[in-house]
Amino acid sequence: LQTSNEAKESEEKTHFFNVPAFLTVSGQLHLEVMAGAFTHVFTFGPTFRAENSQSRQHLAEFYMVEAELSFTESLQDVMQVMEDLLKTTTNRVLSKCPRDVELFHKYIAPAQKTFFVLFFFSSSCRISYNEAVEILKQAPQTFTFKPEWGCDLQREHEKYLVKHCGEVPVFVLNYPYDLKPFYMRDNEDGPQHTVAAVDLLVPGIGELCGGSLREERLPLLQSRLQRLGLTDSYQWYLDLRKFGSVPHGGFGMGFERYLQYILGVENIKDVIPFPRFSHSCLL
Repeated sequence: LQTSNEAKESEEKTHFFNVPAFLTVSGQLHLEVMAGAFTHVFTFGPTFRAENSQSRQHLAEFYMVEAELSFTESLQDVMQVMEDLLKTTTNRVLSKCPRDVELFHKYIAPAQKTFFVLFFFSSSCRISYNEAVEILKQAPQTFTFKPEWGCDLQREHEKYLVKHCGEVPVFVLNYPYDLKPFYMRDNEDGPQHTVAAVDLLVPGIGELCGGSLREERLPLLQSRLQRLGLTDSYQWYLDLRKFGSVPHGGFGMGFERYLQYILGVENIKDVIPFPRFSHSCLL
């Protein structure tokens, strides 16, 4: 019979890296390491979700543009980079690939041109999570998921908020503390405890970008990781603060959702060559 130590050693030898390893859901934490040296950094690469969904908005593997900005204490700075990225990229696509875009706007989504006119010639809307919930509660329509403070916004909620704000991009700020990941900066407000997080909602899609200020204060981050039982797994992340850090923040934008937005394609599986989702990984 194997002893417990022998069994553990045997199990570890079966791992390629000698320890359990998992697909990353994002490059964000790695970007935080690099931002400590290069200030403004970004990455574009595959990310993964284990969500058991076959909806028109979800994939198990997709691509994301992510950015991290050092020396920023303002969520407004992060939002400005989000908006500038979206406008600059879209303008570039429209100028370099007009025939391709026109093809989709003619045969797939004729109304999409209107969204672009509104987007480029009007200001984005900015509301707090609190305001968003109140808008949803007062909405004349009935939602499948009842809007309540402390609950995540569903796609039906996001689409209504965009419509309510005039079909322009909508920034939703300051989400409940318990709703967001450990790395988001505590606003230390009350009685409704929130973090400095922001989502960018766009017409036809809902959430396109998500970001936040990061928690750079070591004691607050240690406390939260201890409560979650994640201290050992994220000791390296704590060390970034222990040995010196700066206020910073960042965001990610789903590339396939961006393509859906500019082309008017309803199903995300139609904007990626090899769509992989729950119960389907043919290639």
